[in-house]
Amino acid sequence: MELTEKEPSTRLLISDKRSFESLFHLHYSDLCSYAHHFIKDFAASEEIVQDLFVNLWAKKDNLEIKSSLKSYLFQSTKNRCLNLIKHIEVRENYKGINKERREEQENIAGNEMEAAELSAKIENAISSLPTERQKIFRMSRFEDLKYKEIAEELEISIKTVENQMGKALKYLRGELADYLPLFLILVAKINELYFLG
Repeated sequence: MELTEKEPSTRLLISDKRSFESLFHLHYSDLCSYAHHFIKDFAASEEIVQDLFVNLWAKKDNLEIKSSLKSYLFQSTKNRCLNLIKHIEVRENYKGINKERREEQENIAGNEMEAAELSAKIENAISSLPTERQKIFRMSRFEDLKYKEIAEELEISIKTVENQMGKALKYLRGELADYLPLFLILVAKINELYFLG
């Protein structure tokens, strides 16, 4: 049975194999072009239309179509395209969110590693200072003591504390050159304590 634009009853068109094949050949190209209008992908457009016909054939005995079969095919194609677009958007958003989370976690892990490495570098540099200089530096940096307080506790002059701190900072500046921003923060903290004292 050959199909024309004046279609026989829907039930007859989709229940008889030859009629169904004719229906497929009659609308396939137009439906693919219509799908491509939405999703701009020929392979995906063909897949949508083929899937539509496979489902139509599978449900042929229970399918109730209120409009014309042609309208039903075009509307179904459009709905499938919009569902695919929505699915792709959700997937891309999810991928974007996952990528951001992964990058954030990698950054955190990287920062933690850098911080641990930096902390070890600083400790090694401080530990390599001569004993008295190291003691003065630690009292200033880690105990937040002012130069005057260090001088009193160690029973040395403020001038000696200043000298030892100057030498310590010069040495550390060289050792921690790769970590200059942090070193500057360290120096600023020491200067702040000095000027407050």
